[in-house]
Amino acid sequence: MKLICGPMATISHPAFRILIEKFGGCDEYYTEMINAGTLLTGGPFEKFYINPSPQPQKIVWQLTGHDTKNMVEASKVLIKLPGIGLDINMGCSAPDIYRFGAGIGWMLKPIEETREMVQAIGQVIHNHNIENGDNKRFSVKLRLGDDNFTDQSFYNFCDMLIENKVQLLTLHPRTKKEKLIRPARYFYCQELSKRYKNQGIPVYLNGNIKDKASYNHALEVCPDVDGVMISRAAVKNPWIFAQLKGLDIPEIDMKQLAFDYITDIQIYQPKEFWKTRLQRFFTYYSENFKFSHYAQTQFLNAKDIDDLKNKIEDFFQKCPQEQFRRVIDN
Repeated sequence: MKLICGPMATISHPAFRILIEKFGGCDEYYTEMINAGTLLTGGPFEKFYINPSPQPQKIVWQLTGHDTKNMVEASKVLIKLPGIGLDINMGCSAPDIYRFGAGIGWMLKPIEETREMVQAIGQVIHNHNIENGDNKRFSVKLRLGDDNFTDQSFYNFCDMLIENKVQLLTLHPRTKKEKLIRPARYFYCQELSKRYKNQGIPVYLNGNIKDKASYNHALEVCPDVDGVMISRAAVKNPWIFAQLKGLDIPEIDMKQLAFDYITDIQIYQPKEFWKTRLQRFFTYYSENFKFSHYAQTQFLNAKDIDDLKNKIEDFFQKCPQEQFRRVIDN
């Protein structure tokens, strides 16, 4: 069973991948969404989005955008980079993404428009592979659709993707408006797996995997999926992939982990991004502690990196029992 680190805005960058790798890593790392238009216009920060460190061969580039022309041209840039291949984001349901036609917006447009985009990018990847003797993969991450979706409309949409050279689907089995508090409908992941099994099309399951118990439950419901994608839980517990693999995890120094992450952020992210990247990470990191609210308040309100380091030191001085963590199999 493949283990995949999912795409997360402000998180899925080299510093986070380095952290995951310290615990043994995972099979694939999806990048945060790369905006087609910004990539093509050469924005000042794009070089940071397309840095494949520390494991270029494990990277899946995730592309987002709202118009076919830019999506196709951007795919020509990304497919030349090292990595496993290119993924089209059709699952992001954030209002500021889908209302402009990106993310899940591609599932809500007339299917002819989406087909045109998928077909064109599929051809770009196919041509690249033929011309370069390469084997880059074309995949799509998607949801079930809008709240009024039907099984037939969903499966028809997936069939359209496969007919246009998409080689792998990752399904987050919720609709556009369904939040994380609603149980993921794993049934659809299993049905997709069975639907395309004879065609050799893998299906990855995404959603609600937070520990070994939830992982085992998902695989009981979906025995035919080829991989499990984990996102938020990997930020809180970067050792989760090692835990699911059954690897021995030494005692973790949570203070050193935090300081190392800060250092890597300074190395791999532009100064303009330091604050938002660190705030997002420490939001989840703080959940590990008994006094999580206190820790989160202190870390997120730090004025700068020096202040953040001081607050981390202060926290562990006040709560020394929190510094070293033993991972218990669960």
